[in-house]
Amino acid sequence: MKDCTIIGGGPAGLNATLVLGRARRSVVMVDSNEARNKITHEAHGFVTRDGVKPNEFRELAHQEFKKYNTIETMEDKVMEIIKEADSFTIKTDKGMEWKTRKVVLATGVTEKFPNVPNFRNYYGKSIFNCPYCDAWELRDQPLALFGVVEYTIHMAEILRNWSKDLVIFTNGDKVTKSQLKHLSNMQVRVETSPVKLLTGNDGLLQGVELEDGLVIERTGGFVTPELVQATDLGTAMGLKLDDTGGHKCDEAGKTKIHGFFVAGEAASVYPSQIIIAAASGATVAMAVNVELTHEGILGSDKHV
Repeated sequence: MKDCTIIGGGPAGLNATLVLGRARRSVVMVDSNEARNKITHEAHGFVTRDGVKPNEFRELAHQEFKKYNTIETMEDKVMEIIKEADSFTIKTDKGMEWKTRKVVLATGVTEKFPNVPNFRNYYGKSIFNCPYCDAWELRDQPLALFGVVEYTIHMAEILRNWSKDLVIFTNGDKVTKSQLKHLSNMQVRVETSPVKLLTGNDGLLQGVELEDGLVIERTGGFVTPELVQATDLGTAMGLKLDDTGGHKCDEAGKTKIHGFFVAGEAASVYPSQIIIAAASGATVAMAVNVELTHEGILGSDKHV
């Protein structure tokens, strides 16, 4: 039996794996290799790793794991988690099955984007969702903002630190008079006509074409997508989601199911940064180790 199974190989899952492996816990990390930041050229805001490519970040972590015989990783997808008296049974897409004392769900979230036909061609290259991650590279440029109007207005407020040339494209959604007044005071332009197409080359935005024929030049942009849990593994076990879309848990990632923890965006959807997710993974791993210790189960590197 494994001490802990970590589901998800993003920053939260990777850091949880490292901390538990170093705590002499037998840990297996299952990664379906479907990370949402795979399309991003660079990740920012992580000290000593500013500008790192997401795939390189993951590869560096897996290289570090090789030092620890307590850590096992596999590329697979968990399909079912069965709760038993004092353990869980894990079943995967490739037919693997094993028992584990604890589970850490770190599968993150997935995005729902505005209904623009070629939007994904630009996402991760010149359109992003986190100003703290990517706005520096787009500073002082003419930027487009997409997404739910209420959240996009908040994004505009923040983005004015990097650029004051902002246009919100509501893609047909209405804007209230109070919202228009607020945006006017910020000198942020609003276009409510539906977006027909984004124009540019190789993922680099050049303009936004509207259904009414108007084309507005832009060289980059940001979106406030709806973020939803990437899997239903947690809710299938009876966990509820909070108002932000994360699984309900305490500050250490413990859920109402004994032995079941959530980390990263599986626990808290906002804010979304790799350094925050990694920190969450470390916090949850420590809580898992403490719980195992209190249950009389000590770590060992002899059993892997």
